[in-house]
Amino acid sequence: MIRDQVTYSVIRGFRPLLLDLYLPDGVDRPPLVVWIHGGSFHSGDRRWLHRTFPRGSVFTTLTEAGIACASIDYRLSGEATWPAQGEDVAAAIAFLRTHADEYGFDPDRLATWGDSAGGHLALMAGMTNAHVKAVVAWYPITDIATMPDLGNEDFYSPWLGCWPSTTPERAAQASPITHVPPDAPPCLLVHGDADTLVPATQSQRMHAKLTEAGADSTLRIVPGAEHGFEGHSDMSGLITDSVAYLAARLGLTR
Repeated sequence: MIRDQVTYSVIRGFRPLLLDLYLPDGVDRPPLVVWIHGGSFHSGDRRWLHRTFPRGSVFTTLTEAGIACASIDYRLSGEATWPAQGEDVAAAIAFLRTHADEYGFDPDRLATWGDSAGGHLALMAGMTNAHVKAVVAWYPITDIATMPDLGNEDFYSPWLGCWPSTTPERAAQASPITHVPPDAPPCLLVHGDADTLVPATQSQRMHAKLTEAGADSTLRIVPGAEHGFEGHSDMSGLITDSVAYLAARLGLTR
């Protein structure tokens, strides 16, 4: 069952923020995964997955496993700069927890999952929101200060509202790696080793930081895969594996 175009936040001066809720059939109070789309913070839409993903595959694979999925929109960089995007994810989580009984899922078994910019936001939510019990992040930026070619400020300034090289404290505040708590939730980081947009070292650094903090962190490097896992032949397998990880960490039994 799908409950689409649910308004989860109304912010004066901005468009209403919407989510689509996918509910599995025949499952009493399933766990919930919040899916956060990518798009370099300047584009993307809750309804559509990256072009390399089979159409609707994230949503259907989750519901077929007995997991509810909320796919959310958030303010893009042309609408607002950081930390607006993180605030929107937090607002979506708060809304979903408040309305859990209405929609029939378990608010205490909630995870985040996203790709690229969405992977970054999924990690930020996991590091800063105690209600997030597991995270899957695909090819995310985790440490802005160590991204290559920071001379190309146009990649960052529309999103951060500044140049990272001149405002390092803001870059640090927007980096998940600087927010790892002692009780970080289990995290699965998946990254292509041929990614030229966001190098795999971003996930490797985050994995090392999580492991150092004593967190349950899993790193999977996908050989030959570019950003979006371009060049990888088994996208469905990656999705299935990530759903299995979430099911296990959310205590799903069927």
